[in-house]
Amino acid sequence: MQHIEQYQKPFLKYLEGFVVDKEPGNLYNPINYILQLGGKRLRPILTLMTADIFGGNADTAMNAALSIEVFHNFSLVHDDIMDDAPLRRGEETVHEKWNLNTGILSGDAMLIMAYQLFENYEAQIFQALAKLFSKTALEVCEGQQYDIDFETRDDVTIPEYLKMIEYKTAVLVGAAMKMGAIVAKASIEDQNSIYEFGRLLGIAFQLQDDYLDAFGNPETFGKQVGGDIIENKKTYLYLKTMELGSDDDTLNLKTFISNLELPNSNKVAKVKEIFVSSGASAATQNAVKDYTNKAFEVLETLNISNDKKQELRIFGEQLMNRRV
Repeated sequence: MQHIEQYQKPFLKYLEGFVVDKEPGNLYNPINYILQLGGKRLRPILTLMTADIFGGNADTAMNAALSIEVFHNFSLVHDDIMDDAPLRRGEETVHEKWNLNTGILSGDAMLIMAYQLFENYEAQIFQALAKLFSKTALEVCEGQQYDIDFETRDDVTIPEYLKMIEYKTAVLVGAAMKMGAIVAKASIEDQNSIYEFGRLLGIAFQLQDDYLDAFGNPETFGKQVGGDIIENKKTYLYLKTMELGSDDDTLNLKTFISNLELPNSNKVAKVKEIFVSSGASAATQNAVKDYTNKAFEVLETLNISNDKKQELRIFGEQLMNRRV
């Protein structure tokens, strides 16, 4: 993604300046730790790219971009606590490296620090950013609660699942892009349209993530392939199998998912076979294309040059076709 790389380097440099030694160390060291663990940095890059596209200066959007990244990492710290996850990006999670209370408190501090970054903007932009941020942060929490609720439910519907991934993942992508538009002082119409473009791409991104979790290349995916299957998650692939599969498909899927004796490698292989035979695999890939194409339809309504629309289209196509 060549276009993304031009924003990545300056953002990482700006992030380095944000990571400072402060006291008490047991509050700030975990924050520095999680922010330096790496990751795609996709959301802040989108903020910078959008500011550029609407005629602003990407540098002026750095604080908004950093706010998105700090908030995203705050959510990861708390998600890891809720999931009791031992690793994040191949390293110890914050609550494992320190302790549970430190993870909670450092996460809380990150949320406040994310808000603080808006203080670098003039009053009107500050207000617009803070209003969007509050709405988005609350929706992310709602999405996380839906995800938790789904773990104990056997009647999750596809519309419910799509709402969950919209709130847990897609709204933050939309907000990241809208923040860039706000800083660039784009029209309200364009701000709302770029949000919708990002939201739709965010849904496509998460559906592609569901697909890659099962069918991705373990050398490039960056996570354990089949992790969702091992954890019995009701992903889009699972729900589509229940909708499209034969009686044998759905019965076998439930049997393999609930079989505690079956080795993980066998379980993953058998469930993937059902995902393919039921048509769920193809349906998931089609859904990724559908949401990406819906995003491209919104793209046509933006008041920007065709060259800039093409930049966003190429970005969307790269996301849709990614293998990592």
